[in-house]
Amino acid sequence: MGACAVPRYLCAEPDSVQQEVCRFTEYLKDVCGLAECTRYQRGRIIRDFLHQRFGRGPIDMERLTIRDVRRFVTRYPDGCKAGTAHVAGITLRSYLRFRSMQYNEQVAELIAAVPNVAGWRLAALPQTLSDAAIGQLLNSFHHETAADLRDYAMVRCLADIGLRAAEVVQIQLDDLNWRDGTLQIRRTKSRRGYVIPLPEPTGHAIADYIRLARRTTTTSRAVFVRHYAPSDLPLGTGRVHQAVHAAYVRCGWTDQSGTHLLRHSVARRLLRSGSSLKEVADVLRHQSIDTTAIYTKIDLQSMEAVPLPWPGSKS
Repeated sequence: MGACAVPRYLCAEPDSVQQEVCRFTEYLKDVCGLAECTRYQRGRIIRDFLHQRFGRGPIDMERLTIRDVRRFVTRYPDGCKAGTAHVAGITLRSYLRFRSMQYNEQVAELIAAVPNVAGWRLAALPQTLSDAAIGQLLNSFHHETAADLRDYAMVRCLADIGLRAAEVVQIQLDDLNWRDGTLQIRRTKSRRGYVIPLPEPTGHAIADYIRLARRTTTTSRAVFVRHYAPSDLPLGTGRVHQAVHAAYVRCGWTDQSGTHLLRHSVARRLLRSGSSLKEVADVLRHQSIDTTAIYTKIDLQSMEAVPLPWPGSKS
C-alpha cells in the first residue's frame, strides 16, 4: 500500500493500524457503498478503537473481550453525546462484521455485545446562523493570497447553496456552466447527480479564484486544488473544515464547529423566505422529505400559527 493512500489521520499510527483501517474503509466503500465523509468518520472511530485496545502492538481479535467492546462504546469519546455513542456502536458492529468476512473470525458474541444506544430521529434542534452572522462570517475572509480566495469560494458554496464539504471538493471545471449559470453536482451523498442554479455571488467567488489564484495542474480538473506540492492530488474535505473553523475563530465563535451549520442556515433562510418543505428538500438534495422535516422546528414564523387559543382565553 503506497504512502499516498494513507489518510492524514493515520499518519502517526503504526503500520498495522494504518493497513487495517484502510482495508476497513475500502470495505465500507466497495461493499457498503458509503459516502466519503461517512468512511472518514468511521475510519477515525476504528483508529481510536484499535489504538485504545492494542496500542502499538499487533491487532489480535482473540484478546478482545465483551468488556472492551462495551467500554469503548459507552466511553467514546469522554463526555460524548448519545448520538456520538450511537455512531460508535454502529461503526464497531460494522468493523466486527468486516473482520468476520475478511478473516473468517468468530465474532458473533462480540457483535451481540455492542450496546444499543438510544437515538430518536428529529430529536435534536438544528443550530443555524442568522443572515447577519453569515455576512460577518463571509466578511472575515481576507482576499490576499491564493488560499484566501480558494477558501472564500469554498465557504460561499457551503453558505449560499448548502453543499456538503465532500461535494465542494469534488466540483470539476466541467461542472460549471457559466452561460446557463448552473452547477452540476455529480457525486452526492445519495450517489445521484443534480444540476442546480449557481447564485451570482457564488459564481463570482469561484470565477475570481479560478482566474486569479487557481494553480495550473497537469492532471487535475478539480476546481479547488492544493497550492503546495503535490498539487495534482485532490483536495480533501479536511481543508474545507479547516477553512470554516478558521473563519469561526476570526469571528470569535469558539463554541462553533463543523460545516453543516452553514447547510442548516441555508434551510432556515429558505423557510423564512416562504419556501415549502419540498422546495427545501430539493435545494438540499434530500432523497426523502422526512430528512428535511427536522427544519420545521426552526421555522418559528410558521409554528406561531399552529397552536390553538388556550381554552377560556379571549384570543
